[in-house]
Parts: sequence; C-alpha cells; structure tokens
Amino acid sequence: MDSAKRVRVEAWLQYGDDLGLGPYFTNRASQTAFISAAAIFESAPSVEMAAAPKSQPATRIAPTSPAAASKPAPSLAIPVAPGPSLFEVVERVPDETLDDIRADLGECTRCRLHKTRNKIVFGVGNSKAELVFVGEGPGHDEDVQGEPFVGRAGKLLTQMIEAMSLRREDVYICNVVKCRPPENRLPEKDEIATCSPFLLRQLAAIEPKVICCLGACAAQTMLATTQGISKFRGEWFDFRGSKLIATYHPAYLLRNPPAKSEVWKDLQKVMAVLGLQPKKR
Repeated sequence: MDSAKRVRVEAWLQYGDDLGLGPYFTNRASQTAFISAAAIFESAPSVEMAAAPKSQPATRIAPTSPAAASKPAPSLAIPVAPGPSLFEVVERVPDETLDDIRADLGECTRCRLHKTRNKIVFGVGNSKAELVFVGEGPGHDEDVQGEPFVGRAGKLLTQMIEAMSLRREDVYICNVVKCRPPENRLPEKDEIATCSPFLLRQLAAIEPKVICCLGACAAQTMLATTQGISKFRGEWFDFRGSKLIATYHPAYLLRNPPAKSEVWKDLQKVMAVLGLQPKKR
C-alpha cells in the first residue's frame, strides 16, 4: 500500500474509532460474484478509470426472456463484500435528508477541485423521486449557475426526460463530483473517492426505484469497475435496493447523434419499470 493510500485509510479508521464503530479487523472470507455483460458497441469510447471504494457493488439482474438468457456474453468480475464496511456505515445515516447532507457538505474544501470552482453543484429535483440521473461532474454553465445539467447537454437531458412523460422536477439530477474539474477534465480517482460518499448518501436519502448513470465515469463509479460503458450499457443491475442502468452521456450524444436511438432504447427500459408511456407528439 502506498503512503498516500495508507494515510487515507488510517484517517477513515480513526474517524470510525471516534464514532465508536470499531473494531474493523475480522476474518472474512473473500467472495466474488460474476455478472454477465453484453458486449455491444465495442467501438464506442470508454474511460478506463478506477472507481471509488464500495462495500456493496451492484450485481447484474439476469434477463427474464429465454432469448436474452440464451445469448452468450463475456463475464465481468465484480467482488462482493460479505458484510458492511466502514465506508457503508458512514454513508448510511438513519432518517438523513438531502438538506442534512448539503449542510454536512458545507463549503467543501476536501479535495483540490474547490480551488478552481465557482459554485458547488449539489443536485436538484424531487427529494423522493423514483428516478435519479447521475452524471460525471459540473461543466462551465453548471459551475456558474450551481445547478446540474443546464448547458447544451442539460437541455438535451431535459428533452429526454420530457420524452419519458416526466418533468425535470419529477426526477432528481446530480453528479459524481460536486465541483467542476478544470477544463472539464475527468474527475481523478482521489477526487471521486472523496466526493462519491456524498452521492451515495443522496441516493440512500432519496431511495429511488431506478438510478440511470449517464456516461462512463458515473457508471464505473457506481458499479466499481474499470470496464468501458459499452460492455454493460443498457443492462440492469441491483444497487442497494434500486435498479441501476447505464447509458451514454448527453454530451456524447451531441458529438454522436446516431447514438440517440440506443439511448432511447435504454430509456424505454426505464419507462417500463416505472410504468410510463412515451410522450405523445
């Protein structure tokens, strides 16, 4: 273990000890669950990036139709912990609200992103939404306005939501990191590790029926994998009581309009779970 990682782990352990959550050293047998993922759109761009630490990774929901079940697919190994870790204990606070989480976040200076941000972009929408969209991080317009998905990609997301017969205020929209990375670069591993616990607390407070990850960064973080999104896009996973699906980011669709049809297929799966009908034109 490198020195930087050791310092972070020791800080977490000390924090847990202060809360009286120890001891942490138990003899747990390691287990591994294997999930299948359809290998489609191999040419789509992907981001190979290590995800934030997670104690209960998502597991794939097996297809119900015989035709889907018979299709051979490569396996994606995702480790499954046998019990809650310190990270999950800290993430889950009974009866915690979004306001509580925002207050705890404060004027955050926990990672380097605070040095160049204009505004923290916490999240917006229905605090009891059945559907939550999770993106990567704020862009320029979001950083100025303090609200997620308000630029060009945000307008496209709004159109996607309305096509599902919903309004922005019906869903909840947030990101993996709350501050804009400089020059709209991808969030780095330590930034994700620092900020993602707040995202997980948001999801625990909302308890959505469906989580829709927009883009590789959000999907890789939530699924604790470095696999490219094309490996599992459109597949269903169980995630802490919610159903999770990943699809392409609206910004990707602006650069690659033909992919809109694939995203619409994914959104139709979400609509089926939520009992929604497409908006009549």
